[in-house]
Amino acid sequence: MDQEAQVLTSLRQIIRATDLHSRQLSKDVGLTAPQLLILQAIKDLGAVSISRLSSEVSLSQATVTSIMDRLEQRGLVSRHRSEMDKRVVHATLTTKGENKVREAPKLLQDVFSSRFAALEDWEKSLIVAAFQRVASLMNAENIDASPMLHVGLADAQGGLTEAG
Repeated sequence: MDQEAQVLTSLRQIIRATDLHSRQLSKDVGLTAPQLLILQAIKDLGAVSISRLSSEVSLSQATVTSIMDRLEQRGLVSRHRSEMDKRVVHATLTTKGENKVREAPKLLQDVFSSRFAALEDWEKSLIVAAFQRVASLMNAENIDASPMLHVGLADAQGGLTEAG
């Protein structure tokens, strides 16, 4: 196999791994990767505003609000107005949401992050440079994307929206 085919095959494997992990997550705990990411962020941050949550998970506020609507309908989160500033809405986990986070497997990017962190600095730099070059070769270097590994649809603001 020539080098071009090896690169394209590796890209396809990455895309496929992301898709398979997303499907398994949905099957195992009934959540999409962005839903779990938001639940984990709320767990870590405590009562948090939607704007801070949006920034934390690298998704647009509109996308986070849409996901929050679904999570609230399922009884996993609750939203309430700030006592200090009634314009601000805070999100918190319900007991059911806390249990869901506890039973969920690690997200694919968490597994990647721990393995990437264990690499030598030179190897990290080499990988970053190679991926930036591949993005450039695909005319993708100016596409705004979050560092979240998830199969989704690009939204109008350059982030991801939930698929389905």
